[in-house]
Amino acid sequence: MSLRFGAFLAPHHPVGENPMLQFRRDLDLVVQLENLGFEEFWCGEHHSSGWEMIASPEMFLAAAGERTSRIKLGTGVISLPYHHPFNVAQRIVQLDHMTAGRVLFGTGPGALPSDAHTFDIDPMLLRDRQDEALGVILKLLRGDPRFSYDCDWFTMKDAQLQLLPIQDEIPAVTASMVSPSGMTLAGKYGIGVISIGSMASEGITALATQWGFAEDAALESGTVVDRSDWRVLMNWHIAESRELARSQARDGLQRWHNEYIVGTLQRPGAVAYADPDQALEAVCGGASKGVVQSAVIGTPDDLVDFVRNMHELTGGFGVAIGFVHDWANPRDTANSWDLVARYAIPEIKGYTKKLRESQQFVSSERDAFNRAGEAILSKIMSNEKAAAALQVTAERNRKKSP
Repeated sequence: MSLRFGAFLAPHHPVGENPMLQFRRDLDLVVQLENLGFEEFWCGEHHSSGWEMIASPEMFLAAAGERTSRIKLGTGVISLPYHHPFNVAQRIVQLDHMTAGRVLFGTGPGALPSDAHTFDIDPMLLRDRQDEALGVILKLLRGDPRFSYDCDWFTMKDAQLQLLPIQDEIPAVTASMVSPSGMTLAGKYGIGVISIGSMASEGITALATQWGFAEDAALESGTVVDRSDWRVLMNWHIAESRELARSQARDGLQRWHNEYIVGTLQRPGAVAYADPDQALEAVCGGASKGVVQSAVIGTPDDLVDFVRNMHELTGGFGVAIGFVHDWANPRDTANSWDLVARYAIPEIKGYTKKLRESQQFVSSERDAFNRAGEAILSKIMSNEKAAAALQVTAERNRKKSP
C-alpha cells in the first residue's frame, strides 16, 4: 500500500500548562517526526477556546522549517475568511522560500464559531468567502497577469505577486468535515482534501461517499482530482500492549472530551463521559458492540488493521494523518509516534514483506544449505591438527551438557 504518513497539530493542549513550553514541545515533535520518516506535518489557525493557541500557522511552520530539512510543512488550515487573500498568498510564497519549497497550502472556512464571532463575520458567509478567496489566491500563486477584484469584503487593484513560489505549483488542500462542501470545493479547483471529520464516528461513516462529491464537482468544472491528494485524519495512541496504551491514554482522553469537546465547544450531541473506561469504550469499543471505532488506542498491529480498514472503506486515499493530542504524557506520546514509525508504517507500506520471506526461506530450506556445513567439516577433518582440536571441543561440550 503506497500510503504516505503525516501528523496534524490543531493543537489540542489542555489549559494550564506554560504556552511557551507547549510551543517548544510542538517544535520538538516536528523534528522527531522528520527523523522518524513522516512525510508531512500540518498545524492550524485558531483564535479562541484556550486549547488551540496557534494563531499563525505560517509563523509556527517557519520556525519548524529552520529545525528540519525534508518534511513537508502544511497550513492545516488557514481560515481564509479572516484574511485579505493577497496577504495570504504573500505569506505562503515567503514560507515556501524560507522552507526551500516544502509548503503545503491548506485552507478552510474557519472551524470555531467563537473565532468568527470575534471577527464579526456571519457564519453563513464563511464557506462562500473561502471559495471566493481561494480562487483569487490560486491565481496569484500561479503568477497570472495583473488583475483587479472588488467584492463586499475585500478589494485588490492591479494585483500580482512580486515573488512566486519555489515550487512550480504549491499543493493546495481544503478541509472537509461531514457535509459535501469541502469535497465540492476541492473538485471545483482541482485540489486536494484533508478530511477532518474522520475522527468522529459519524464522519467515518460518511467517508465512503465523500470522494464522489469531489469527482462530481471536478467533472462539472473541467478539473481533475486525485485520491493520492486525499488526506484522512485519524486518532491514535500506541504502546507495546493494548492494556498499556489504554492505561496511558484513558484519563487524558476523558479530559479532552469532557473539557474541550463538551465543556468548551459544546458540540451538539456530545455527552460527557462518566469515567475513563466509558471514554475508551466510546472511541474504540468496536462494531461488535454497536460502536463505530473512531480511534486506535492499542498496539502497532491494531493501527495497521485500522488504517487498512479505513483505506478499504473510503475506496483509497493518499495520506494517513495522525492527530496530535495530549491524551498521554509527553514521554509516552513520543514513544507512540516512534512505535508507529518503527512497526506500523513499514508493515502498511510493505517494507517488511521481503524480509519475512527471506527469513522463512532461510529457516525452512535447510537441505539447500546443509552442504555448506558439510564442506566446512570436510576441510577440518582433512587437517590432522584441526580434526584433533575439533574432537577436544566436542568432548568439552559433551561434559558441559546436562
